[in-house]
Amino acid sequence: MSQKLEATTEILSSADKFYGFFRNSMSDLANIFPAGFKSVQVIEGVEGSVGAVLFYSIVVGAISQSVKLRTEAINDAERSVTYKALEGDVLQLYKSYQFTLTVSNGSVKWTIEYEKALPLVPPPEIYMAFAFATTKAVDAYLLLSQ
Repeated sequence: MSQKLEATTEILSSADKFYGFFRNSMSDLANIFPAGFKSVQVIEGVEGSVGAVLFYSIVVGAISQSVKLRTEAINDAERSVTYKALEGDVLQLYKSYQFTLTVSNGSVKWTIEYEKALPLVPPPEIYMAFAFATTKAVDAYLLLSQ
């Protein structure tokens, strides 16, 4: 059974620039947030388009992990992007895992939809904390580059 975890955090940068980064520039995350992203590679399609697949080497909660994500949906009018995990460590805990970020003026809402692999698996709160840390890093980068 699919479950959902949602949380919102503030941003100070322009909503359009923040959304544009997550829509088109995910491959820059290793340069902006090297403590969290060791590498990001486009392995299929064109970054910023539905169907693009990127491979991430990340550090979540001091644990090195990898994940292959496909861009599932892009909605420019609502400033939202949805990514789905195709392979990786996250799928050892969850049968399915996808997340959506929706950017508004002054805030970002993260929605993680997941199905636990086993009943005792906790909700993906550690991944939500990682999303918030990534939000802060990108927000700071965008503010400094304005």
